[in-house]
Amino acid sequence: QVQLVESGGGLVQAGGSLTLSCAGSGSIFSLNAMGWHRQAPGKQRELVAIIGNGGSTRYGESVKGRFTISRDNAKNTVYLQMNSLQPEDTAVYYCNVDYRNRAAQRFIDWGQGTQVTVSS
Repeated sequence: QVQLVESGGGLVQAGGSLTLSCAGSGSIFSLNAMGWHRQAPGKQRELVAIIGNGGSTRYGESVKGRFTISRDNAKNTVYLQMNSLQPEDTAVYYCNVDYRNRAAQRFIDWGQGTQVTVSS
């Protein structure tokens, strides 16, 4: 079991920026992909960004050019730099981590979510 602690959410005006962090601790032996998803009220959870263990990235169409995902493997941490935020970015943001434990078992765990609210 891995504990994922998210931080950095909050309230920001349109056009502003926020940086989310998600730090993992526990039975992580090797990390695979790390990512962020979000869910707005009444909508399905959607991909925001994902980063592979080699650094390759993929973004949701609505955030391309505005958001940047990065990771620090030594700290088991994934970041999401969000610029030019818009009201439609308002959602609960969830990090997720794909990893293996020492027994080589593969898991995908999710954080508890952090609220991002963008006011117009």
